[in-house]
Amino acid sequence: MSRRPLLLPATAACVLALFACVAYAEVVEHTFHVGNQTINRLCRNQMITAVNGSLPGPTIKVREGDTLIVHVFNKSPYNLTIHWHGVFQLLSGWADGPVYVTQCPILPGNSYTYRFNITGQEGTLWWHAHVSWLRATVYGALIIRPRPGRTYPFPKPYREVPILLGEWWNANVVDVENEALATGAAPNNSDAYTINGRPGDLYPCSRNGTYKLTVVQGKTYLLRIINAALNNQLFFKIARHNFTVVAVDASYTEPYKTDVVVVSPGQTTDVLLTADRPLGDYYMAAHAYASAAGVPFDNTTTTGIVHYKDSTSASPEMPVLPAFNDTPTAHKFYSNLTSLTRKAMPDVDERMFITVGLGLTACDRNTTCGGPSGLKLSASMNNQSFQLPSRLSLLQAFFSGVSGIYTEDFPDNPPVVFDYTNPNNSFNASLYLTEKSTRVKKLRYNSTVEVVFQNTAIVGVENHPIHLHGFNFFVLAQGFGNYDAARDTNNFNLVNPQERNTIAVPVGGWAVIRFTANNPGVWIMHCHLDVHLPWGLAGAFVVDSGPTPSSKLPPPPSDLPRC
Repeated sequence: MSRRPLLLPATAACVLALFACVAYAEVVEHTFHVGNQTINRLCRNQMITAVNGSLPGPTIKVREGDTLIVHVFNKSPYNLTIHWHGVFQLLSGWADGPVYVTQCPILPGNSYTYRFNITGQEGTLWWHAHVSWLRATVYGALIIRPRPGRTYPFPKPYREVPILLGEWWNANVVDVENEALATGAAPNNSDAYTINGRPGDLYPCSRNGTYKLTVVQGKTYLLRIINAALNNQLFFKIARHNFTVVAVDASYTEPYKTDVVVVSPGQTTDVLLTADRPLGDYYMAAHAYASAAGVPFDNTTTTGIVHYKDSTSASPEMPVLPAFNDTPTAHKFYSNLTSLTRKAMPDVDERMFITVGLGLTACDRNTTCGGPSGLKLSASMNNQSFQLPSRLSLLQAFFSGVSGIYTEDFPDNPPVVFDYTNPNNSFNASLYLTEKSTRVKKLRYNSTVEVVFQNTAIVGVENHPIHLHGFNFFVLAQGFGNYDAARDTNNFNLVNPQERNTIAVPVGGWAVIRFTANNPGVWIMHCHLDVHLPWGLAGAFVVDSGPTPSSKLPPPPSDLPRC
């Protein structure tokens, strides 16, 4: 990693503040060597794909205003892209990374350099592979600190600690995904969860490698918690300790005190932890929040150890985690967060009502598949099961005006109005068949969009984490059952709604978000349970360029990978 200064002209605000804010930024440069390696976990050697030989991969640290350059060398046998999860990519949509959305893959043996600015963001984000299930092991933290002259809106912590929660298979994850897609059934569950790449001492052959955080009694630490797991939301606790949430998805929150954090795949949560307990060892632990009733899941628990300096304790104390299906605790956490600052809510230009959930589709070649009723498991938004193109990325097609790659007719509403969350509709044959398509929603630059995400009970009902690329959004409200505008708009938070890039749509419920389409390009929204993305639980927005040069999408980099 290297840093070099990037001097910028001082702004009028800086001059008036007697240079309290220094117009100074850096170019931060990293090199990623992505390749296969064998590591030992759970009593066995397993080949994984990793960055620079480490799991997790390198932590990237920048300041707001910096330029980030990452040289990616694909030495693995798989196609590869890297997504910078939560980075706005203002006028740099070519660097966003989702395969066949903003770029074609980096082929084995090839390389590509991502270049973009970090603009208007502070906090914890992360990066990960955005091809197949490679992100199970190709991921790392992306920490954005305030630019020089600015401080956190909370007391400076003694130390900052990334806590990356992951998921582990005793198998090649690409094979796990391919087998599921071939059979049409659900994929095999993971064999363990991890904290900073380590399963913890509740798993076999894992005691010596348990992650340990040494703390000084009386000091306060900033834990930057990232859920990098593929398919599971997670409860996280530390025995006999409380947290103060100060940010989610790189957006500051009103301080929120809690003894448990729940975080869905794709989300980040920053918490202050004060080491205010007697000298000793205390487990940090995480296990699944499993909202889908009757569906098998990985019910194991990952642990790390919070070790007080000078402690001689030999046996860490274990926290009592919520029950796996404790939806009230999860909903209380998700719905009680608010933004640190008041927000000016713009008028709405576009309204969408999007059903999200599972479905079924016919088998290939008239065979019988492993899903319900002998069909293949599928997923959709408004019954559109999204298919990525393969001969050109969506962004390349949009920029160059190439037809035949996508159509601009994604529906604003589902094709049929029904009792969305009624379990009696789970296997209603008139509802569960999905339509494969590559349909996008066209948005005018700077228009404000309000989306109701409505969960359905088709095939099964569960909490769906939906991630939107290119934007943050305000979470206006969340609830259970079928959304009722006449009733539920009365509960909108239009004053200080939490701001996110990934929303966990409640099991058997709904969530309402609002964002301004001020970033030209093509931006995918998708479920961040990786089992659901290849099934089609996704859609995309195409945002037109604005009227000024500073609001127009620039041409693609000359070295952008081609299909």
